[in-house]
Amino acid sequence: MSTVRYFAAAAEAAGREQETVTPASVGELRAALAERHGEQLARVLQRCSVLVNGVRSEDDARVAEGDVVDVLPPFAGG
Repeated sequence: MSTVRYFAAAAEAAGREQETVTPASVGELRAALAERHGEQLARVLQRCSVLVNGVRSEDDARVAEGDVVDVLPPFAGG
């Protein structure tokens, strides 16, 4: 399993701060998480950056067993 951690609006939309998932690509995870948690999270995910083990990753990046995936919506301020 891999761990997904949600921050700010993503945590609110998912209704949780983290969960475990089966490894997949970042794009597959986005789709699975949107299906699992509904339209509100789907909208937030469109604007989020995804980091895998602290590295910003695109949808084709693989998520391996034990990886930590951070879902970060845009933040205001500096």
